[in-house]
Amino acid sequence: MENDDKDKFIETMRHSLAHVMAAAVVELFPGAKLGIGPAIDNGFYYDFDIDRSFVPEDLPKIEKKMNHIIAQAQKFEYSKMSKKEALDFFAERGEKFKIELINDLTDEEVGIYKNGKFVDLCKGPHVEHTGKIKFFKLASIAGAYWRGDEKRPMLQRIYGIAFKTKNEIDAYIKQQEEALKRDHRKLGKQLDLYSINDQTGPGLVLWHPNGARIRHEIETYWRDEHLKNGYELLYTPHLGKADLWNTSGHLDFYKDSMYSPMDIDGIDYYAKPMNCPFHIQIYKNSNRSYRQLPLRWAELGTVYRFEKTGVLHGLMRVRGFTQDDAHIICAPEQIESETIEALRFSMNIWKTFGFTDVKAYLATRPKDAIGEPEYWETAQKSLKAAADKEKIEVEIDEGGGAFYGPKIDLRIKDSIGRQWQTTTIQFDFNLPERFNMEYKGADGNNHRPYMVHRALLGSLERFFGILVEHFAGNFPLWLSPVQVKVANITSLEEDYAKEIYEKLKGQGIRASIDARSDTIGFKVRDAALEKIPYLIIVGKKEKAENSISIRLRGNKNISGLNIDSFIAGIKPEIAERKLVSEYK
Repeated sequence: MENDDKDKFIETMRHSLAHVMAAAVVELFPGAKLGIGPAIDNGFYYDFDIDRSFVPEDLPKIEKKMNHIIAQAQKFEYSKMSKKEALDFFAERGEKFKIELINDLTDEEVGIYKNGKFVDLCKGPHVEHTGKIKFFKLASIAGAYWRGDEKRPMLQRIYGIAFKTKNEIDAYIKQQEEALKRDHRKLGKQLDLYSINDQTGPGLVLWHPNGARIRHEIETYWRDEHLKNGYELLYTPHLGKADLWNTSGHLDFYKDSMYSPMDIDGIDYYAKPMNCPFHIQIYKNSNRSYRQLPLRWAELGTVYRFEKTGVLHGLMRVRGFTQDDAHIICAPEQIESETIEALRFSMNIWKTFGFTDVKAYLATRPKDAIGEPEYWETAQKSLKAAADKEKIEVEIDEGGGAFYGPKIDLRIKDSIGRQWQTTTIQFDFNLPERFNMEYKGADGNNHRPYMVHRALLGSLERFFGILVEHFAGNFPLWLSPVQVKVANITSLEEDYAKEIYEKLKGQGIRASIDARSDTIGFKVRDAALEKIPYLIIVGKKEKAENSISIRLRGNKNISGLNIDSFIAGIKPEIAERKLVSEYK
């Protein structure tokens, strides 16, 4: 079976499993009303309205009933009903959510699927019969607002996973178990990296010293690399006048994600949801010539976007975040080389952080696109050429671009095989028109520049969460908030431990000292929980010999070392941003 056919079968099987699960639930829990039940990545779900709460102990019972239905090889039978017949049919069963869905349909006929006694509103497709269904497992229970609207009823959602082989489902379950251990919310608390609380406000991040130190290292590297690669750094305000957001179109198309205006001197101001209109104002602050192009401008700009409480998730989905924004403004003839350079630069950054498995998704011109078709063609070709030059696998999303330009998204794969959407290189034919951006060409005439939005890490908050989970909190030495910890065995070595600690600090090493009166076993255990890369232990022998013993993260022990040679050994590891310790 070809990969496309295989993927189509799996998606169809997952959809059929949603129906099988719904059939099992209504049989086990009479009176349960049906919401929707689609196939999703890795599995399926179905939403139910029921007068009791599902509990984890219900899942094995539902699975058992599902397996019984599967064993019967019930056929999936398709038929059509007139809209009126369907409304009467589901009204008789009290299925108010199905009635709402039917009323929203414009067709005079609706699709119906039946397997066994179970009947559902559905356009398919499904597998031939339930016996075709193979490996699945019910995974979790969650709440979900009907149609995603927090003002509508809260339903109960049961998630399931499904794959074509048992090995695949076992691997997925193992990955999920590993993901739970790496959850950035859990590790964020354990390592004292950040917090979010209701008094400050949901979705607003408080960076603690340990997290701030890592963030500082990320930002310093980000800024240094941008300057090396021909970018200039910008800083822009956190809010702007309503007129700016009217011109950009945000108040027309994005207002629901913007916070309420502030009245300042009788004029409405909005917290910025994006940085680009400010960068355009800098561009328009003076007359521009083709000799100045290309312009590469970058900013770590904090933006604010309204997200519903139900979708907030640690650092992955927040309301205030720092976007690592860049805008490339160039002449049309420069666009291909600039796109190639932007992607090359992005790939080098990702390698530094340990992400080498990268896939690109190219979204092309939709039906409602603005801008001349030849502009789109040039932009799409340059995006594809950039990916090809960097030898990145590309998947084409025909017609999937925004109305204002095509884009290429990069998805990185982390250390346990999960994909994360990160870098975006987005062409924009809209804002240059809205803001009447121009430059004087070699022919003496005014021309419209090309503009490219480029977010590399995405947002620092989300990237930080990904990084925590990728390394499971075991940050490489250059990122670790504490690189070396010093611990004395008894109080007799406290002065010697402090001497070692001061020498490390004097050499620019991020160090801490544990001079508590606790046992050395307790200190070693604490250092392990803090995931410190190097723990220096000094006792009577080390003090007498003017030496140190070290315990590397991972429990390797080395004794009889000289502190100066140890510092000389780890400095290159920090300076070269190595991902794995090479210290012997």
